[in-house]
Amino acid sequence: MAVDFEFKDRYNIDDLISIVTLLRAPGGCPWDAAQTHESIRKNFIEETYEVIEAINHNNTEGLKEELGDVLLQVALHTEMEREKGTFNFDDVCNDICQKLVIRHPHVFGEVKADNAEEALESWDNVKKRTKGIKNQSESMLSVPIELPALMRAQKVQKKAAKAGFDWEDIDGAFDKVDEEINELKIAIERGIQPEIEDEFGDLLFSCVNVSRFLKLDSEEALKGATDKFVERFKMVEKLAQKSGISMDKASVEELDMLWEKAKEIIAE
Repeated sequence: MAVDFEFKDRYNIDDLISIVTLLRAPGGCPWDAAQTHESIRKNFIEETYEVIEAINHNNTEGLKEELGDVLLQVALHTEMEREKGTFNFDDVCNDICQKLVIRHPHVFGEVKADNAEEALESWDNVKKRTKGIKNQSESMLSVPIELPALMRAQKVQKKAAKAGFDWEDIDGAFDKVDEEINELKIAIERGIQPEIEDEFGDLLFSCVNVSRFLKLDSEEALKGATDKFVERFKMVEKLAQKSGISMDKASVEELDMLWEKAKEIIAE
């Protein structure tokens, strides 16, 4: 027996909330009803990355679709809490509206912010005050550990820099990279795996520091490098096949020659 539902030519946010409620209610969808916050938490991450993919490809229709998928995740998690009587969708909307008003005193209050940098500073000041953050270490701890490692490192470093804990210029950051490379080599020679991992982490962290001085997003920079590697590797495979070279049996010199040729072709 079908659920009691009114089909429409066009739906709105209230319809989305009603549909999600129906899906999780008795007689609805067994899969939706069985889900918990924990069981679908990775879905939220996946949908968010698909939004980013649509943005990167300037895909307007795709962006509209993927934003809908993210909104579905919000509706599902909210419905789970509504069922427990903790909060509902209106509460979620109310809280974000309250936050936006409170954290924009340069719009809704008397604070002055003439540019984006000053506006961000105003936002951060209100955030620290409302969350009771008294120092930069507490501010660092507020950065979610669940963030991608490079992104988290960059955010933590920015907070340290605001407290004055920073190099005077990029030269200091580069010197630290050299220092960490040497320490990693020593750890490798010692052959102690936890020590190697620790020093390798320090090297990555110091590289993020360099990206910060260059005003680069380290996460995006690594993504670009990985994409570039994939494109070049695809070309290497084509060249190897064309030349009758078996890549798994080729020498390092042959593979390096193919790699350099691939770089030249892609750069043309």
